[in-house]
Amino acid sequence: MSRFRRLLRWTLITFLILALAGAVGVGVLYYTVSSKVPDVQALRNVELQEPLYIYASDGRLMGLYGEIRRYPVQIDQVPARVKQAFIAAEDSKFYEHKGIDPTGIARAVWQIVSRKEGRVAGGSTITQQVARQWFLSSEYSYTRKLVEMMLAVRIEKMLTKDEILELYLNKSFFGNRSYGVAAAAEYYYGKTLDQLTLAETATLVSALKFPSSGNPISNPGRNQQRSAYVVERMREDGYVTAAEAAQAKAEPMHAKPHERPVEVYAPYVAEMVRQDMIARFGPEALTKGYHVTTTLDATLQAAANDAVRDGLGLYDHRHGWNGIERHFDVAADADAAALASHLRGIPAQNGLIPTVVARTHDDGSATVVTADGRETTLPPAASKWTGRTPAKLFKRGDLARIKAGKEPGSFLVDQIPRAQAALVSLDANNGAVRALVGGYSFAGNKFNRATQARRQPGSSFKPFLYAASFEKGFNPASIVLDAPVVFRDRRGHMWRPQNDGGGFRGPMRLREALVQSRNLVSVRLLDGIGVPFARTYISQFGFDEAELPPNLSMSLGTASLTPLSVARGYAVFANGGSRVTPWFIDEVKDREGNVVFKENPAVACRGCGQGAHGGGTPASQVVDGFNFGPAAATATAKPAEAKPKAEEKPADPNAVTAPRAIDERTAYQLVSMMRDVVQRGTGTAAKVLGREDVGGKTGSTNDHRDAWFGGFGAQYATVVWVGRDNFQSLGYREYGGKAALPIWIDYMRVALKDKPVALNDPPDGMVQATLNGVTEWVKVEDMDRIQDYDLYGPEDAAPDEEAFDIF
Repeated sequence: MSRFRRLLRWTLITFLILALAGAVGVGVLYYTVSSKVPDVQALRNVELQEPLYIYASDGRLMGLYGEIRRYPVQIDQVPARVKQAFIAAEDSKFYEHKGIDPTGIARAVWQIVSRKEGRVAGGSTITQQVARQWFLSSEYSYTRKLVEMMLAVRIEKMLTKDEILELYLNKSFFGNRSYGVAAAAEYYYGKTLDQLTLAETATLVSALKFPSSGNPISNPGRNQQRSAYVVERMREDGYVTAAEAAQAKAEPMHAKPHERPVEVYAPYVAEMVRQDMIARFGPEALTKGYHVTTTLDATLQAAANDAVRDGLGLYDHRHGWNGIERHFDVAADADAAALASHLRGIPAQNGLIPTVVARTHDDGSATVVTADGRETTLPPAASKWTGRTPAKLFKRGDLARIKAGKEPGSFLVDQIPRAQAALVSLDANNGAVRALVGGYSFAGNKFNRATQARRQPGSSFKPFLYAASFEKGFNPASIVLDAPVVFRDRRGHMWRPQNDGGGFRGPMRLREALVQSRNLVSVRLLDGIGVPFARTYISQFGFDEAELPPNLSMSLGTASLTPLSVARGYAVFANGGSRVTPWFIDEVKDREGNVVFKENPAVACRGCGQGAHGGGTPASQVVDGFNFGPAAATATAKPAEAKPKAEEKPADPNAVTAPRAIDERTAYQLVSMMRDVVQRGTGTAAKVLGREDVGGKTGSTNDHRDAWFGGFGAQYATVVWVGRDNFQSLGYREYGGKAALPIWIDYMRVALKDKPVALNDPPDGMVQATLNGVTEWVKVEDMDRIQDYDLYGPEDAAPDEEAFDIF
């Protein structure tokens, strides 16, 4: 055998051995790698993380919660030019290969063989990137690269090219918490995809390479260089003309942050929704793209915001300048940028912009620097309300709050109010929250005073006590003595309640006592009906009985209640005696638009659940053997004229009727009395609304720590509280009618606009009678007992104080 034949034979043998070894090696490698390849079937049911969307009742955006920004789009909603830009820059043969680009792989192999430094470039198709985004970590290794390639092949077999591209465009990270091209377009340019220019599209594609350090905001220079490359690749692939490419390259960089605009500012309610959604659906509620529609009325919420801001501003200005909020130690040579750096982390609060004083001037003006480094001069009149000029108020380095003036470009000096406020407005017919403000500024303090602050309601609690007394047989004409009284406990301690401002007016009808808010009448009334009965009865308004003091101090409003709970109580009067439950989430939809929750609230029903005369007493209100149920009407009484019954409509089979809290006739009597509070009592300022259906009650506590006004008009029950978080006094004569009522009026002026006047006709089971010199509507069963339950009438009046055992 010739040498050549032997050489050929050994060459073939060697080749076969190497081929066999290679095959074995590839098999082992494939087995090893394939065991690490995850199942790609999950891509058929992908759930991208989306934020939680919260809307007002009219669909306007109220809040957006979530760690990421992502607004998934379907591939047919993506403009052709946007798709072309990504394909040209990232994978020009995307629609040709089967998941792996041989040219890219060859380029990567050549880099390895040639031992070029740096990370191996190229070789990753869009499909491979999808595989990496969903199933693999960001670490680099050859094994991971092989797994990535195998995954890409499997993905290509399972999904269409458009489905893969859709996943890619919605999953990719573009920096600044923006995931997906739609979120990136909105954040960087405030635009939808179809509004992007070619240059803007290229900047988004460019951000993919270095999303944190190379996006159009963090590093516009670097991003622009990459953008030019993207545009050039589009030109080379024939997607754009040379002229279009030149124009795009010449467009200046103009990206800036664009947070999705909140159309209805209700941060306290939005936070309530966030917490409720987590309680319902778990922490995933913030990432599953739920869309929540609330009960909030956008117009009423805006009115509530303005009313609280303006009302607290007026209160604060009455008490003068509060002093410097904060002072910064600044270098003598610090420029505007250095001064502005001190404002980092200090938010604007309700339109009050934080600034640093740069210098003061001899003419009384002052120059301040805002957080963005701009200088603004405050003229001498900018702080006119303080009685001093800005130069007298501030020195260099002081933090000054300013707000926009009436003239464009002008600013005024202001301060964060010392007091706080809460406003709650419910639809009295079903308990829906129509407006809620939990404080002056959510940015300054996230504590929700409407739902979390427990404060004493003072005299605004009296209507609940009066309702309890009417259940015991009293009526608006009943006479109770307004005179000194002393109560003694078992240890001999004496309690001498007083009327606000002192003085006593002797025997008074209960209507007048409520109109004038006489404390001693309330104390005697509670003593007459008994504390146990009153607590049980008043709990029917929705209060926890444990919240109500088990002593006579309850008559003066010493219970610790939230504004929301008080508003719920006032809704009982406004709707005719039904107890509704406050609610604020109307509907929840998932990302596909399927309704996963729909509220079906209990609705108030006048006349429902009543006795023979329209006023039966709930069994839970029968205390100590008292049950003033239906009884024969007094012969001398004038019965109510028969009124035609309204045509009954078919009942909604899904409707839920709210439970009856109090007799509808009692609600009528209290509404009538609280309307008088507005017409000629402590709430006369509300007469400016010019409506006869407006009623309510003021409330103040010791040392003016709390100011309240609770009331109703049309279908709304609204409560306003004003006070200080540290329980300090609001100041001299800061009563409910002065501190809280103006806020209530400003809000209700908007809420009542174009709303029909609510009627207050006496319900069945009442008679009109002349009692103690006045004509009142009373329950028919009370006529025989009226005289028996007049406490401390004229014959009992005594000029000196009387002493009674509390127990």
